[in-house]
Amino acid sequence: MSTGSRIKKKIFDIAKKNKTFRIAARKGRDTLYRAKMTLDAPAAAVDEHKVFFICFSGRGYSDSPKAIYRYMLEAPEYKDYRFVWSFREPEKYAFLADERTEVVKHRTKAENKALRTSGYWISNYRMLDYQVPRKNQVYVQCWHGTPLKRLGYDLKSSDNVMNSTAEIYEKYRTDAEKFSYLLSPSPFATEKFATAWNLKETGQEHKLLEKGYPRNDALITTGPEEIKRLRESFGVDDKKVILYAPTWRDNQHTSALGYTYKTEVDWDRLREELGEDYVILFRAHYLVANSFDFDKYRGFVYDVSGYPDINDLYLASDLLVTDYSSVFFDYANLRKPIIYYMYDLEEYAEDLRGFYMSLEELPGPVVRDETALIAEVRASEEWTPSEKYESFCRRFNPYEDGHSAERVAHEIIGRK
Repeated sequence: MSTGSRIKKKIFDIAKKNKTFRIAARKGRDTLYRAKMTLDAPAAAVDEHKVFFICFSGRGYSDSPKAIYRYMLEAPEYKDYRFVWSFREPEKYAFLADERTEVVKHRTKAENKALRTSGYWISNYRMLDYQVPRKNQVYVQCWHGTPLKRLGYDLKSSDNVMNSTAEIYEKYRTDAEKFSYLLSPSPFATEKFATAWNLKETGQEHKLLEKGYPRNDALITTGPEEIKRLRESFGVDDKKVILYAPTWRDNQHTSALGYTYKTEVDWDRLREELGEDYVILFRAHYLVANSFDFDKYRGFVYDVSGYPDINDLYLASDLLVTDYSSVFFDYANLRKPIIYYMYDLEEYAEDLRGFYMSLEELPGPVVRDETALIAEVRASEEWTPSEKYESFCRRFNPYEDGHSAERVAHEIIGRK
């Protein structure tokens, strides 16, 4: 471990244990970086035909920012617009760079200049606390999923090792003050987002924009030939494909890495029972920093945690296994089976987050162990969407028709 990494780990260790130190350190950091952001482009004018995009704090190129960008890139009415993408590893996304699109590195002078000069910021995650838009800039908060788990001000308690409940409230409060729009895919999400960001109490409900999720357009418009190509690219075209996409746990964190995840799965048993007919695409949550060693299960488990766009995994799979992740709301657009493997249900529901809806409303079975999981995987082979499943889609995905990016772009761009 380098000297810098050891110092960072030590700071995290202290921050976990000492709330006063944690808050003071963050305030000092934000004050410093806010000043640096201004100094990097002190007198820069805002360009109303320039759009800044960032996805999962620079971790990748996907989700609603990608969908909006691709729509604007191709739509003739935006031919005079230029774009900036920010990434933690910009060299991986050099293919985006051309005469209209610039690629910059996250948390650098180049990103600061882009933020200061872009007429629009489009993100699917909270912008950093020191990144505050100017009065003539539009910040679009796309968010990254319909919530099953409680968020923000709706949390009654928190077992998050890096943030108390009060600190979480403060993060959502500052973000709500900054964004101009918060995208929503449904009336359900609109209601929950309004309380999670405390928008009603603060008179900011007008910021909610209920037009569907742009990121889901591809789930509606992708044809069978492209789906076949995706399956072939993963090398899974000859078997049924299970996408296993669990979420993260607030209380699993190491100072050296960040949030981690322990796979509470008996992979040996799953391979023994399902390996002849199935393969598993394992997708860890984007916040999970640890890596996974599936060498023992080569040919049965494929770690696709680093794959850039989860939509491709949805399309290539035959069924979804998840726990508390919001992925199932999007996946339901494909009318494929969904199984919920909730081995730690009591702890998660009572101690970590809590839910916005009853588990009885979920469009698939909840299982607690491998025996039930294997049985439901086998049962899915004869599965067809039920009326309960269709009712779920009508409630939670009412706008998903392949045109959400178009609706959102037309609503926000040029409407200052």
